Amino acid sequence: MASGGTEAFPDLGKHCQHRDCNQLDFLPFTCDGCQQVFCLEHRSYKSHSCPKSDHNSRKVVVCEACSMSIETTGNVGQDKKAILQKHLKSGICDPTKKKKPTCPVKRCKEVLTFSNTSTCKTCHIKVCLKHRFPADHACSRGASASVANGLWNNRFLAAFG
Repeated sequence: MASGGTEAFPDLGKHCQHRDCNQLDFLPFTCDGCQQVFCLEHRSYKSHSCPKSDHNSRKVVVCEACSMSIETTGNVGQDKKAILQKHLKSGICDPTKKKKPTCPVKRCKEVLTFSNTSTCKTCHIKVCLKHRFPADHACSRGASASVANGLWNNRFLAAFG
């Protein structure tokens, strides 16, 4: 079988090298992983089950002590724990640089600590004391909770009235 084209134009296009396809494609794609030629339908790594799909990808491990990301791309076969141990012993790891949690409210940069953190009872989000009320942090269920409280108050007042 010819590598591509037609009888009139033998060098035009190439056949898809996917095992179930073999479609003649006039704008073929060459996979940068396995170097095979594919049609539009089979050009992605996933669609042709490319064995080298992650050859260009970068892999990292995040250190829990300092929140620094350590690249593990070239370390095939090395355990993540061993890479983290090497990082801890290298002197680069500085636990004081770890990012502290901050209040999730827009434009609030308050660092959440043990003494200034409040957990909302309706949406269960940890916020600073300044934004502890549902109306102050755009609580997702704050409106329904206040309506429910209003109905309960009305029933309570009706019982005495």
